[in-house]
Amino acid sequence: MKIIVLGCGLVGGVIAKDMFDRGYQVTVADISSDALARVGDYPDIVTEKANLTNSDRLQALIDPFDLVIGAVPGFMGFNTVKHVIQSRKNIVDISFFPENALELESFAYENHVQAVVDCGVAPGFSHLAFGFLSRYFDDPISLACYVGGLPIIREKPFEYKIVFSPFDVIEEYTRPARIVYNGKVQIKEPLSEVEALYFDQIGTLEAFNSDGLRTLIHTLKVPNMIEKTLRYPGHAEKMKLLRDAGFFSQTPVMVHGALVSPLDMTAKTLFQKLKMREDEQDLTVMRIIGIGRKGDKVLRYSFEMCDRYDPEKKFTSMARTTGFTCSSTAHLLLQGHIEQRGLICPEYLGMDPDFLDLLMQELADRGIVIHRKEEEIEV
Repeated sequence: MKIIVLGCGLVGGVIAKDMFDRGYQVTVADISSDALARVGDYPDIVTEKANLTNSDRLQALIDPFDLVIGAVPGFMGFNTVKHVIQSRKNIVDISFFPENALELESFAYENHVQAVVDCGVAPGFSHLAFGFLSRYFDDPISLACYVGGLPIIREKPFEYKIVFSPFDVIEEYTRPARIVYNGKVQIKEPLSEVEALYFDQIGTLEAFNSDGLRTLIHTLKVPNMIEKTLRYPGHAEKMKLLRDAGFFSQTPVMVHGALVSPLDMTAKTLFQKLKMREDEQDLTVMRIIGIGRKGDKVLRYSFEMCDRYDPEKKFTSMARTTGFTCSSTAHLLLQGHIEQRGLICPEYLGMDPDFLDLLMQELADRGIVIHRKEEEIEV
């Protein structure tokens, strides 16, 4: 079968390699020659330099393929997915676009496609876990996800390194965070309500509100749901300072007679300095906690992961956990393990415990181990 991966960033490159290792014919497309060089050690992966915002070029690229995998930056994601659906091609997508994916629900169904969206680690695996827990409990009470990618070596002042698109990182700090509280959607300021969590392999991290629930707000009937991003302590306050000072604004300002976007300047200067060097290593940590009633008991059911950089393949942990979730889902789709049609949110897949088991085994085969634990609690 023939696969095309749209976008060859840190994650797209890993997806392309993993799909090739699974035996598929793989092509990867990107506007950047430097990005395409990421798959240079796989000479049998075909590379196409292309502007993926050009609809005619995009159409010509995807026409010959059995499956499209979307790994473009978030600001391109919605239109790319929509175009692929219109072309009646199946797609598995990881782009963190700001639009509501459910706007494409009827469109995808009418075009007789399978379009899996938000299929990374979070959103992605987190949504599968939420979907599973929403059915596992007789009466779900709350679902929470805490997740983040971090450098193993902490360097002042930010103690953070970018492991995916800088624009998508900034989105986490600026996009209003939606949570569900007592059955109602509430809007929280991003970077707000900081709390401390302890992890055995890492120590204490801080967690702050981010807009990670996305489709879960509409698809699950759980009275309390939240997602928070994890960073080393103190990071949120520094990002608030930059945000409140206007460095993340998209409104151009006049500088020496030229209009300059503060967001573009920040992405090109400050965040360029936060890019991981080739010799740096990262980790991804995730904790998902569900509380609910099952029979006459109140249970706490958790998923926990701490994944680290792969020095042999030189894959960042964030690229591994995001990319392998996507490639494993794509593989399972191609193998006929996904029967749903139309727009497929990961939580729908997680409602099938057999599919969740299959996906977790695929991840475990690639060294990503997610531990599950269930215990009775008192309320």
